Amino acid sequence: VAKSQEFEQIKVREDEMSELDIHLNDSCRLPVKGGMENTYGKVNILMQTYVSRSNVESFSLVSDLSYVAQNMGRILRALFEICLRYGWPVMSSRMLTLCKCADHQLWSFEHPFKQFGYLSREVLEKLESKKVSLDRLRDMTADEIGHMIHHVKMGKSVKKVLLGFPSLSLEACIQPITRTVLRVRLTIASEFVWEDRIHGNSEPWWIWVEDPENNRIYHSEYFLLQKKQVVTRESLELVFTIPVFEPHPPQYYIRALSDRWLGAEATVAISLRGLRLPNLYPPHTQLLSLHPLPMSALANPSYGDLYPFHYFNPIQTQVFHTLYHSDANVLLGAPTGSGKTVAAELAIFRVFNQHPQSKSVYIAPLKALVRERIDDWKKRFEEKLGKRVVELTGDTSPDIRSIEKADVIVTTPEKWDGISRSWQNRGYVQSVKLLVIDEIHLLGDERGPVLEVIVSRTNFIASHTGQAVRVVGLSTALANAQDLSGWLKIDESGLFNFHPAVRPVQLEVHIHGFPGKHYCPRMATMNKPCYAAICTHSPTKPVLIFVSSRRQTRLTAFDLIAYVGSENDPKQWLNMPEEELEKLLKGVSDQNLRDTLPFGVGLHHAGLVDRDRRLVQDLFVNQRIQVLIATSTLAWGVNFPAHLVVVKGTEYYDGKTHRYVDYPITDVLQMMGRAGRPQYDDMGVAVILVHEAKKHFYKKFLYEPFPVESNLLEVLSDHLNAEVVAGTISSKSDALDYLTWTYLFRRLLANPSYYHLEEVSQDSVNAFLSGIVRKSLSELEESYCIAVDEDQQSISPLTLGCVASYYYLHHSTVQLFRSRLHSSCSFEDLLKTLCDCKEYSELPVRHNEDKLNSHLAESLPIPLDPTTYDSPHSKAHLLLQAHFCRAALPVADYVTDTKSVLDQSLRILQAMVDISANDGSLATALRVMHLCQMCVQAHWVSDPSTTAATLPHLSCEEVLLMNRVLAREAAAAARWKKKKKNPSSSSSNDNAAVSILRHHHPPPPPPPPVSLSPPPPP
Repeated sequence: VAKSQEFEQIKVREDEMSELDIHLNDSCRLPVKGGMENTYGKVNILMQTYVSRSNVESFSLVSDLSYVAQNMGRILRALFEICLRYGWPVMSSRMLTLCKCADHQLWSFEHPFKQFGYLSREVLEKLESKKVSLDRLRDMTADEIGHMIHHVKMGKSVKKVLLGFPSLSLEACIQPITRTVLRVRLTIASEFVWEDRIHGNSEPWWIWVEDPENNRIYHSEYFLLQKKQVVTRESLELVFTIPVFEPHPPQYYIRALSDRWLGAEATVAISLRGLRLPNLYPPHTQLLSLHPLPMSALANPSYGDLYPFHYFNPIQTQVFHTLYHSDANVLLGAPTGSGKTVAAELAIFRVFNQHPQSKSVYIAPLKALVRERIDDWKKRFEEKLGKRVVELTGDTSPDIRSIEKADVIVTTPEKWDGISRSWQNRGYVQSVKLLVIDEIHLLGDERGPVLEVIVSRTNFIASHTGQAVRVVGLSTALANAQDLSGWLKIDESGLFNFHPAVRPVQLEVHIHGFPGKHYCPRMATMNKPCYAAICTHSPTKPVLIFVSSRRQTRLTAFDLIAYVGSENDPKQWLNMPEEELEKLLKGVSDQNLRDTLPFGVGLHHAGLVDRDRRLVQDLFVNQRIQVLIATSTLAWGVNFPAHLVVVKGTEYYDGKTHRYVDYPITDVLQMMGRAGRPQYDDMGVAVILVHEAKKHFYKKFLYEPFPVESNLLEVLSDHLNAEVVAGTISSKSDALDYLTWTYLFRRLLANPSYYHLEEVSQDSVNAFLSGIVRKSLSELEESYCIAVDEDQQSISPLTLGCVASYYYLHHSTVQLFRSRLHSSCSFEDLLKTLCDCKEYSELPVRHNEDKLNSHLAESLPIPLDPTTYDSPHSKAHLLLQAHFCRAALPVADYVTDTKSVLDQSLRILQAMVDISANDGSLATALRVMHLCQMCVQAHWVSDPSTTAATLPHLSCEEVLLMNRVLAREAAAAARWKKKKKNPSSSSSNDNAAVSILRHHHPPPPPPPPVSLSPPPPP
């Protein structure tokens, strides 16, 4: 550090030698190389003098010391970042320690309590002399500490400082993904008391994984520990991947080091002894050199007329015979853009031909994909083939007769799971002949257990009804396709798992790394390379840019417009007359979109109203604008292929952990798959802009897909409850038998260490599965969903379990209802209970939305705890209040979130009604019904104008005015009746109401008079 170029101009003066010699002897705790005669020796002495807090008398030394102090901190930080990037654990730790020494002017071997300034010098010296570690101090009481330092009264003060000293406890578990990659789940819990004066709003920490044998850091990460997480004792979970090499080292170390405080660190060891790695996976399916099949191979001209092309592509040609001429189960793994939807249609055509009275079910993971399939198949299947297509999602629920008459059902996994639970009572579920699951590789995602249960139940139904159901799975390229195909009962003839590089349009991938610890500045540095990529790879062809948030769409668009504005033709990305665009802009409600469209740049995110979103989609698809900047959800939602795809950043903000986390590899592959248009391009281009530290990871694994593992263990209790209610499981042995149908059972044997199974012997596996079943049934029993008989074998459903299964609720939700619903519940209590349900825990809380929630809460009637404004449950509470008040929402994203909250609310409230009625709480059941009406009508039930205001064309003001006039007229009629007893007074109220309505809604003008005289003669 002393030899840095920043210090070269410092001169060594003769008159400073004596004072430097004093500081060399008194202040320098480390050896000084070069002596006082050289510049770097003088700088070394000054740095140590600064850390030792020694006084300098010479004016020239004061000036030099100030300059050295100003620069040494940033130079040390730069060296720390360099060491960390090179993966040197010992040097990184030492450099970080020196950084903190410079920040606090404190040596690392001095007592860490000196950093706080709360204790007297005498007490600190006594603590130093005793050389007692912090861990030993934590085990001592305040009295013991006081006696140790011979100052009993100060024992409490020392204990208070000790409790506020930042410390963490770490707990790690590893899961082998492949033979070269381990997934680490690190749970971090705080073990100190938060004080705003010491800790501020957050505490920064570094996490890294080091290999002590090879002296390497395999993963490093910076994170902020928030005040709320410490106060509420909320643990933080980090998930990341690290490499593993053979032969295995005995252990890795995970270290957590505070970025601010000396002595604040924690370490946990990961033992690699006895680690069982998965077997090597078989090679991918080879793409055969076949002549493309023409449409005439369908042997049905009406099918061929549905497509705009005349020949199938190579992948469709290779799978054609298996899909169209056999009933074998099929797993098709191919990259995005390979035409897998056409392959699914071939299987549907097979059902049309061979089983015209049966049904086909197409399951897509997102409502947007369901909507896309419905729009497409309504035009082609219904209008041209006369086949009925029905949508089944949370938004639309057609009647039973429509479903029974349908030939194709398009649905989401959760909806079909809920419907197929009662398959014994639903004939249309038993008449399904084909089940097509799109994106089946999401089996390893959070929603994967639903897909797993659907396939397991489908096989179970087929075994009981004797009617085979064909399963067709569509996926990206898979690493462990053999396991998945074995579970789906697919033989070799039905397994097609093509390499990720096999695409109809070849893909050219560029990966660029960007330094920078903080997210927003790093995103800003990506904008110019993003513009350069457009100019280089796609100057005139469509460009799709994926970003993580709505805010980033706006910032990226304005930066790109600034760059293109400096060119000769600033509107080169606009491919339509400006006069025509001006007419369209008059109907655009989003101001940012109105600013960017004139430059040929569109925005696409959930905050846009439907009209603006459809306009942007039409302009981009028809190539009227060249650049579309979209949030990452568009990669799954709507199919917009482009010549160039730019993935600007591979991280997004996770509201639950309050930090930026990486996209799953499947999401990045999905975004890349939008590059290359089969009708127009011979090659597509994908540019991935990533954090520098993750560049090598994406280079290695972008074309080496991860295997699909099961996530069923996390939600097994709810699915066991559903099967108990359906009658599939009636004993513990039935539950064990049910597990053998699942994908979990197959992967448990193939990758036991992933599921923390130590041995794969039959006894070990049976004991492991029995433990899983025992734990899940115990959870259900504690939630009062099931009853286990005295023999500890027979299982029967209880009312709460039936309610949870019927309304598709988590078992903890009905347990919450049982504990909170009683006869004296108020509306506030019921609303709080509704919003505290497990179903709302996934409601997104975006970056800085806690501030928006705070402002919104000020205008709402029911107050909330201000410390919970970043909670999804509090956000749901505020959105429902705003819905009842019909209050204006702060941002457009809240409109989408309100819709999501309301979609869930009705089934949850109906479950609350059933549970209250079952308990005999009539008053509570009626209040919940009123709450249900409030959700539907967007009114408080206590509002006097609520009843009449729900009628169409009546505003609240008109209802209040009508009530006042009716009251006045009723009082006048009563007085008149008392005096005259006039019978006509009974209709005065009605006449008054009619007059009010005529005043505010005048009737249409009368028709012209009709003449009754005969027409004139011709």
